[in-house]
Amino acid sequence: MKYFKTIASLAITASLCYALNRGWGSAPAFGRFLSPFTGFWVNGEKPLSDKSLEGSLQLIGLQDEVTVAYDELGIPHIFANNDHDLYMAQGYVTAKDRLWQMEFQTHYAAGRLTEIVGEKALESDRYNRRMGAVYGAEKSLTGMMEDPKSKVALEAYSEGVNAYINQLSVRTLPVEYKLLGYQPELWTPLKSALFLKNMSFVLASGTDDLRMTNILRKYGKEVAEELFPNYPFEESPIIPTGTPQDFTPLPLPKAPADFVGMGSMKAHPERDKGIGSNNWAVSGSKSASGLPLLANDPHLTLSLPSIWYQMQLVGPGVNVYGATMPGTPNVIGGFNRDIAWGVTNVGADIVDWYEVKFKDAKMNEYWHDGQWKKITKRPESFIMKNGEIVRDTILFTHHGPIVYLDAEKPFKKNIPTGHALRWIAHDKSQELTTFYQLNRAKNYDDYVKALSFYSAPAQNFVFASNQGDIALWVNGKFPLKAKLQGKYILDGSDKTADWQGFIPHAHNPHVKNPSRGFVSSANQFSTDPSYPYYINWEFAPSERGRRINQRLEAMTKVTVDSMRGLQNDNFNLKANGILTQLIGLVKTPTPKQAKAIKILQAWNKRNDPDEIAPTIFETWANFLYESVWKDEFAYDENIPMKYPSVDKTIQLIKQNPTAKWFDNVNTKNKVETLEELASTSLTATLDSLTKWQKSDIGTAWAWANYKSTDIKHLIPGLNAFSKMDVKIGGGAGIVNAITERTGPSWRMVVQLGKNNAVKAYGVIPGGQSGNPGSPHYDDMIETWRQGKLNELLFLQNKNEKSARIKKTIKLTK
Repeated sequence: MKYFKTIASLAITASLCYALNRGWGSAPAFGRFLSPFTGFWVNGEKPLSDKSLEGSLQLIGLQDEVTVAYDELGIPHIFANNDHDLYMAQGYVTAKDRLWQMEFQTHYAAGRLTEIVGEKALESDRYNRRMGAVYGAEKSLTGMMEDPKSKVALEAYSEGVNAYINQLSVRTLPVEYKLLGYQPELWTPLKSALFLKNMSFVLASGTDDLRMTNILRKYGKEVAEELFPNYPFEESPIIPTGTPQDFTPLPLPKAPADFVGMGSMKAHPERDKGIGSNNWAVSGSKSASGLPLLANDPHLTLSLPSIWYQMQLVGPGVNVYGATMPGTPNVIGGFNRDIAWGVTNVGADIVDWYEVKFKDAKMNEYWHDGQWKKITKRPESFIMKNGEIVRDTILFTHHGPIVYLDAEKPFKKNIPTGHALRWIAHDKSQELTTFYQLNRAKNYDDYVKALSFYSAPAQNFVFASNQGDIALWVNGKFPLKAKLQGKYILDGSDKTADWQGFIPHAHNPHVKNPSRGFVSSANQFSTDPSYPYYINWEFAPSERGRRINQRLEAMTKVTVDSMRGLQNDNFNLKANGILTQLIGLVKTPTPKQAKAIKILQAWNKRNDPDEIAPTIFETWANFLYESVWKDEFAYDENIPMKYPSVDKTIQLIKQNPTAKWFDNVNTKNKVETLEELASTSLTATLDSLTKWQKSDIGTAWAWANYKSTDIKHLIPGLNAFSKMDVKIGGGAGIVNAITERTGPSWRMVVQLGKNNAVKAYGVIPGGQSGNPGSPHYDDMIETWRQGKLNELLFLQNKNEKSARIKKTIKLTK
């Protein structure tokens, strides 16, 4: 018997060893991940104060010695004697902290996740390839490599990343490689271009053309233009009204004929409204120091590892500090001794869809400008994790790729089938030249010159200098189109519907040193309707922009703390403008409604974490909005239509409370009123919140509980490496724009000064390291949650002493 037990134990042990040391489908070999010798246990990192971490390290390919000094937050300060070494060191240091993030995100952008997780990623990968991500990255790389300085930066950066990869062993791989069971591959400049292209996908690939065309087809042009106006009811544009134009505008192209097309039976939720940003600069006339201050907080998905990586780069002609994007050289938003700059998303209409007419089922030719033209075919291959290869072919017209054919099911169903995509992100571009020059800029003229190289994604670049200038350019490469061309789907056979050129860079909306003493942007309308060109018909809601401008107008003797306070402003401008009217619509409140109304009336209109009122108001506003528009604009899920904006809804409530749109067309022999909708939606709100917490109105309904902000690891479901339920206020439409999954991904405030006296402060919602076993993986989250900033250590040379430097490494050739 004992021999049987022994043999059985050995057999079970052998089976477990075999099972745990091989992959099963898309599942990795967990034995290797759990191994005490090579698994995740060995990924723990020592604190930076450990002197055993000091010393020198040889990097083959360096031209001279490089010094890397790490401060107490793990932020590297790199000192090099030439550009090649500066960017090689940047690549090496970034990869050391963020390699897995860099590779995972470029695999995503390249449509190569199937190689990591298998067939379940195939449709996502196919979508990215069909949208032209790799094609666009190849075109962008061609443009970037035409600039000799960008070429040096890209190639040296790749060398640095590869120097780190070549040092790795199975034991020292980042933990995610062990968990997912794959190895890193060598870096190339194309990967850096793919990383930049992915930001265009995140910020500028949203499209409502299909939904708007369905509305046009159902309701006609008059209703479509009435409910979806081309300028909002309330607005405070980025370029102040009355700003003089310093250019003579070009004539606009002739507008193409109205076109409703064949339609498309697809639908998908719109792009996350939380993706946005704030930036502003105040002049010396409003500041306590007499010199400008600048603030920026780009709003993106909150994730671990963090989107941004802080760094100082010092070399010949450059000493710059700020937020870098792991995967690309240079600082993207930051400051040097003379200037500071930051970015927000424009939301320009640079995505157009053209209905394609094929000659026959072979799809080798399409009709355009009175003739049949040849289709170009691009083959694509997808490698599954098990080695199987799936092949695809993308059809291109002169506009761009036909993302999905009529018989296919789109991965993201806001994509019309049988249509070609024209997107600025497919064009050759030189974004890296912009950042290379901005990092070294000394004044306003340098800043404008640097922006002239920038194409996509379009960004509002705010600027301040120690010469006293402030400015803001709505910047990107904008197609020269007729007014509203692209609000609806376009006729792919009509030559007049083609893009006819581009708005000259000097004609992009811009303002320098306005009389009001500040510039700002929050993704709202770029200009008022007097601007002679078309950029878009719809931008982000105006509340953040209006609130920022109200606060800046009133400020005097502005300090860093004033700027930080504005970044953390939780005031709900939407509630301030409409709540009293909504309460007035509830004529005879029930006892439960009356209790809620009492709380709302006592509210200070701030979305603070412990407040109950914002939970009630935001839920009520959403329920009411849905009840107004769902019957007309969600009547058939197979014919998707866009809802009118919240701004338009507020305008109707305030100015036309008897509008026909408040009636529910699905009820027979009854006409609903706005008063009824307000009351029933409030009741639905209270019932929903009661069900959520299984309790009546009370502290459990606190806004932070309801919003439940999570900072999640990039691998879905990996909550052990995430920071869940962060107790924090803010919200969509709030200056402190923190939602469930999005928010300020980098807060920065810079106080310009003379003679290198610049002071700057910043924080990211995470940490410098991408390693969950590092003390710097998430060590800034609490500072970020409290609305505080860390003073940024801006060293002037490698010999400068600071108690904040905890580790120094010499990189040698």
